[in-house]
Amino acid sequence: MKVPLEAHANRFDDAAADYDEDTGPEYRAALSLVVEHAAPDGSDVVLDVGTGTGAVALALAKSAGRVLGRDISEGMLQQAREKATDRGLENVEFATGRFREPNVGDATVAVVTSNFAMHHLSDEEKREAIDVLAGLRPRRIVLGDVMLFGEADPDEPFYSPEVDDPATVGVLADAFTDAGYVLTAVEYVHEQVGVLVAERPEAVTQGGSP
Repeated sequence: MKVPLEAHANRFDDAAADYDEDTGPEYRAALSLVVEHAAPDGSDVVLDVGTGTGAVALALAKSAGRVLGRDISEGMLQQAREKATDRGLENVEFATGRFREPNVGDATVAVVTSNFAMHHLSDEEKREAIDVLAGLRPRRIVLGDVMLFGEADPDEPFYSPEVDDPATVGVLADAFTDAGYVLTAVEYVHEQVGVLVAERPEAVTQGGSP
């Protein structure tokens, strides 16, 4: 992580009120794919890490048993809570948490999602984060993010080199494999945006992939 966690949290606190209006088509395409691939059933507990204003969490609340939205920015979480209230959703909970400390208590997490959040971590931190998420033993982890299919192009609007540190698709794939998961889908959205789906081997064997 190129800047302290608190600095990231403050940055997103400041952006929270206008965040939804500032997202571009690539972000929205990744969001749609994350929701599609997550595919929870009515009894599943879903953990959405880096939930922001709750776009993924709120979309999945309609089909999941319970959704835990976690973020480091209280400003973003407050926006998410207000949207949940406005939509009458009572099975989604927004609270402080991060990749390496997701704060799920004793919940048995079936599906983990994240969209446009992990690129704030260094490659080593991403590996640590994926290990932590895999340690929860969800059957499926769906990651949408800034990720590099080719050479990095800082002139693109998806990330700021001063504060962000996107990984290559290969680095992320290796991290999931090393954590004991099988990569079942790689969705290309843009040269610098994609969605990865990783599943426990037994879930794939049982036909559990979406």
